[in-house]
Formats: sequence, structure tokens, C-alpha cells
Amino acid sequence: MKATREVQEKLLALQQLDSDLIQIKHKMSTLPIARQFDEVSKELAAKQDLLVAAQTERDDIKHELSRAEVDVEQVVSRIERDEKRLSSGQGSPKELEQLQHEMGSLGKRRAELEEVELEIMVRIEGVDSRIKELDEECKNLEAQVSDLKAKKEDELSSLESSVKSTTEARAELAPKIDSELLALYEKVRASGDGIGAAKLVGNQCMGCHLTMNAAELTRVKALADDEVVRCEECRRILIRLD
Repeated sequence: MKATREVQEKLLALQQLDSDLIQIKHKMSTLPIARQFDEVSKELAAKQDLLVAAQTERDDIKHELSRAEVDVEQVVSRIERDEKRLSSGQGSPKELEQLQHEMGSLGKRRAELEEVELEIMVRIEGVDSRIKELDEECKNLEAQVSDLKAKKEDELSSLESSVKSTTEARAELAPKIDSELLALYEKVRASGDGIGAAKLVGNQCMGCHLTMNAAELTRVKALADDEVVRCEECRRILIRLD
């Protein structure tokens, strides 16, 4: 296969555009800011789950407090009722004695229930403190996520613009290369990690970076400038510009 030096130079330029596209797309898939965004987003989601769990726990404890308050109110109502009966002096001495005994038991029961009520209130305070802390952490993480998202979108937008301009340049250059040579290039590129053509620098192929032996180098240098040469090792198209 033959191709003028000018066409071979264009093929090398096309390879550079394709290599640029590979690098740009790799950057798009490995953006540090994107990884940071994902990490902070996961941290935010975890904190939000903890916040919801804490709020649910607080609701459950408040229901527990409501039940405790009802228990205390019931005991207080019975104590007040017994106090009125005792103050009225109505009833036999035995009944009044039993009433006093019952009031003593109710007083102890009230103290126990109020202690339980106090413990529940302390638990609510602890959960409220945890909720406040988690809420502040979530707000801080939300701000970070918003900031990282904006930066990530800016960087992706810039890279997408590079992809567009590079793709347009490629579309303009490709038709200027002989169809047979272009087809060979695309075939080699598809099986060569995106590299179909490489420059020959001295005695080294810049595609596989292997050194050409002296005999092969002598043979290649003796070929006409328009002869299309391929690397014996990697089979990529070798562009001789020296």
C-alpha cells in the first residue's frame, strides 16, 4: 500500500486526535471531583438515615412519655380523691385506716412513676441533642454536595466541549486520508488499544515502544517515502517523518 508523505502526516494527526479523545473520555470517567462528590453524597445519605432513625426514636420515646404522664395523672387523681374522702372523715375507722394505707402506697407509686417520667425526659433530651448535631452535619454535607456538584458539572462541561471540538476536527480530517489507508488504520486501531498509527523515532516504534533490529531498520529506511510500513511487533502503521 502506498500513501504520500502528506497523507501519512495527516494519518498521524488523526491518531493524535483519537488519542486525545481517549484521554479526554478517560478523564471524564475518572474525575477526582466526581469521586469526591460520590463519597460526600454517600456520607450525606448515611447521616440522613441516622437522622431519620433518631427522629423516629424521639417519636417513640414521646409516645412512651405520654403513656407515663397518663399513668402519673391517674395516680394523682386517685390520691386527690382519697384525700377528699379522708378530709371529710366519712367512713368507719377501719375504712379510713385502709384509705390512709392506700394513700401511702399511691404516694410511693407516684414517686416511682415520676422517676420513670423523668428518665424518659432525659432520654428525649439526649435524642434531641443528637438530632440537632446530625441536622447540622447534614446541612454542612448538603452544602458540600451542592458545591461539588457544581464543580463536577463545570469540569464535565469543559471536557464535553473538548470532545465535541476534537470530534469535529476528526470528522474534517478523516475524509482527507485515502479510504484504503483509513480502513487499515481503523482496523488496527480497533485491536490496538486505540492506537492504529505511530511515529518511528530513530529505531523505536512509538506504538509498542519496542526497538527495531538493525536489519529491519535498514530495510525500512530503504523503502520509498510513499510506502506504507507496519511495525513487525505490534503491526501498527509506522509513520516515518525523519
